[in-house]
Amino acid sequence: MEIKDTDKKKNPYLNPYVGGFLLGLVLLLTFYMTGRGLGASGAVKSAVVTTVNTVSHDYATTSGYFSQFISDDNNPMNNWLVFEVLGVLIGALLSGILSGRLKFSIEHGPRITSRTRLIFAGLGGLAFGFGSQMGRGCTSGAALSGMATISVAGFVTMLAIFGSAYIFAWFFRKLWI
Repeated sequence: MEIKDTDKKKNPYLNPYVGGFLLGLVLLLTFYMTGRGLGASGAVKSAVVTTVNTVSHDYATTSGYFSQFISDDNNPMNNWLVFEVLGVLIGALLSGILSGRLKFSIEHGPRITSRTRLIFAGLGGLAFGFGSQMGRGCTSGAALSGMATISVAGFVTMLAIFGSAYIFAWFFRKLWI
């Protein structure tokens, strides 16, 4: 398939260097305004705690893990990380609409079906979500924010994330090519 110059102009992407620079500015402003870096796994944790508390309040209040996030004074969903993630989702939706790229499709390689792609994507998401809780932060919180503060742990986290992704990509490459 040949890409024409008119297609590039119709749906332009942001230059990745400009995007990286802007992400750095957002991270800097986040440190300045909140005293801490970016992160998304905290928003997911807030949503899970709220869901468990709604489904079974007794279990949530007696659980050693969930009870630490539940109080009568503070709703777990009233967390700035929840609003950050909502802003990211709304911004992505607006970007897709304004650039004319908003569509629903399941991208997959020629050797797998859409169903297999969804299963592997779901399993990968669950593994990454579990790992972010075990590591006490997602890539945004642990790696980007950690590296921004010149934390050795931030650099180790980033190397571990990209290193393991490189290794796993070799094993799962047949799903794509």
